Amino acid sequence: MIERNKQSPAIIMSLKEQGENNRLVTLLTPKGIIYATLYGGAKSKMRSLVQQFNSGTIWLYEDNIKKSTKINDFDVKNSHLTIRENLFKLWAANLAIELIIKTHCAGEEENSFILLNALLDGMDLCNEENARLGFLRFLWRYLRLLGVQPSVKECAVCSKSFSKMECDEERIANYIELFNGFVCKDCSYAIEEKNILPYEIDLEGLEYLSAINDLSPKQVRLMTLKKTSAYSIKHILYQLIEKAAGCKLHSLESGHSIL
Repeated sequence: MIERNKQSPAIIMSLKEQGENNRLVTLLTPKGIIYATLYGGAKSKMRSLVQQFNSGTIWLYEDNIKKSTKINDFDVKNSHLTIRENLFKLWAANLAIELIIKTHCAGEEENSFILLNALLDGMDLCNEENARLGFLRFLWRYLRLLGVQPSVKECAVCSKSFSKMECDEERIANYIELFNGFVCKDCSYAIEEKNILPYEIDLEGLEYLSAINDLSPKQVRLMTLKKTSAYSIKHILYQLIEKAAGCKLHSLESGHSIL
C-alpha cells in the first residue's frame, strides 16, 4: 500500500489564492519543490502558520486519484520575521526563491534546500549590511550548483593566475560574458576594442569570491569587503543568474532599486 501521509522539512516559498478560501502553496523540501493546497478561510489556524518564509516540518496528504496534495499540519520552527520588515531582505528572499523555482533547484534539490534555509536564517539574524553580503554568497554558491560558476583563479583567455599578476588594485580583471569568465587587464584591452561590454572587478572582489568556495561559511562571514568591491560583485552576479535562469527574473527587474 502506498503511504499517502508524509512529513518533511519544508520552507514556504510562495502562496497564491485559490478560490474564496483556499491557497496554492509552493514548498521547498530536501527532495524538491512541492505544490500543495491549503484549505480553510481567514479564521483557519493553518492559514496563520503557513506563511511565506516560514520553515519547519510539514505534514502532507497525497491523493493519487485526484493527483493533488493537501497540507494537513505545519510545525513552524523559524518565522524569519525580520525578512518581512526590511525591504532589502524581502526582495532578496523573493529573488532567491524565484531563481530556485525557475532553475528547478539546479538539479540539486537537497543542496538548494540547505542554501535557501541558510540564507533565510542568516538574513533574519543580521543587519541589512551583512544581509547584503550574505545574499551575494548565496548567489555565488548557487551558481556553483548550476555548474556555471566562472573560475576566479585565472584569466579565461591567457590562463595566467590572477594572484601572480602585477595589477593595480582598482582594476585587476573584467567579467566578459563572451568567455563566461574573468579576463585579466591585459587581455581585456584587446577585447574592449571589439565593443564588448565588460564588468570590472578588483583583486579584493576576486579574493572574496574565491574564499566563498575555499573557506568555511563561518570564516567567510568574518571577512570584510569594501563597498566598491561588493558593488562590482553584485552587478556581475545579477548578470550571471539571469543568464543561468534563461529569462528575466521578475524580482530583480521590479526590485532593482532596492536590490
